[in-house]
Amino acid sequence: MSPARVALVGPVHPYKGGGARHTTELAHRLRAAGHPTMVESWRAQYPAALYPGTQTVDEPEGEPYPDTRRELAWYRPDGWWRAGRRLAREADLVVLTLFSPVQVPAYLGVLAGVRSVRGDRTRVVALCHNVLPHERRAVDVSLVRSLLRRVDGVLAHSADQALLAQGMRGAGAGAPVTAVLPPHLPDTGAVVPPEPGERRHLLFLGIVRPYKGVDVLLRALAAGAPGDVSLTVAGEFWGGTAELEALTAELGLGDRVRLRDGYVPAEELPGLYAGADAVVLPYRTATASQNVWLAHEHGLPVIATRAGALADHVREGVDGLLCAPGDADDLARALEEFYTPGTPERLRAGVRPVDPAPWWADYVERLLSA
Repeated sequence: MSPARVALVGPVHPYKGGGARHTTELAHRLRAAGHPTMVESWRAQYPAALYPGTQTVDEPEGEPYPDTRRELAWYRPDGWWRAGRRLAREADLVVLTLFSPVQVPAYLGVLAGVRSVRGDRTRVVALCHNVLPHERRAVDVSLVRSLLRRVDGVLAHSADQALLAQGMRGAGAGAPVTAVLPPHLPDTGAVVPPEPGERRHLLFLGIVRPYKGVDVLLRALAAGAPGDVSLTVAGEFWGGTAELEALTAELGLGDRVRLRDGYVPAEELPGLYAGADAVVLPYRTATASQNVWLAHEHGLPVIATRAGALADHVREGVDGLLCAPGDADDLARALEEFYTPGTPERLRAGVRPVDPAPWWADYVERLLSA
């Protein structure tokens, strides 16, 4: 494949989380594959009212990408158009990384700027981390549809997401390319192998929103896990902790559940993993997630639902257990099975860290083909 000049439009440090890590790692991988790459990032990505968590962090969670501009702002439409005109002159391919419909107006402005300079000669691809939000509004559909019908190509992270994108693009549009979201894990320092023995403790890690199913996990913990097993729920609670605190008290779990509200920086992750027997991912719905690979990187098995791509990275009975999404009884069954004698250590022995290289090589190739 001949080299292509690529411009990625998306979040990088100081923005936090998987989205910023993915954009940064993708830029590094594209350059390593011989494609000159630049990043057009944000100085203000979302209005604070639309993102209740902390948007930025002080320390980067991976190696920053050097050829990066941070000039886009959600409140400066003139800057969107100017960025598009600049990218049209500098790139053969512009990649718009879509996480939320809130980004669509800015991306339409960037796209208009690209087209004003080079027409269709600079290709524009929408890289959809989520085609639509898990918890969506009617306006979300119309916003995303307006973008997907104007770009030259779409990359999605699962067959279901590609099908959704195809329906929104309409008849006659090119089929979206599907690529598995590759590993882009935070740099947590040296990984310490877990000590032998059981902790009698489980961990949920990540933003806490209804679709993540933490309420299902609490009900399953009360019904299926042995009485001496506890749980930490660590992450930003969108909407606060009051509802889950009430459910914890109602289920009689007050002394077994810790709700740790707030973004978890990379340096705190090893300690959380070291104190747990397994990570539990009780999602009702999912697209793609790094949480299975992140747990395996720290030597922990995973108990997950068969939602989205979660089950694709769990080997049932080897390095984790699976259950039905949104089903507290089935998750309770999995927790009970996990704590049968010898099972935690057997599953932990089956855990293997992921090798990122082949996943990224395939991803880069598929992105460029889109």
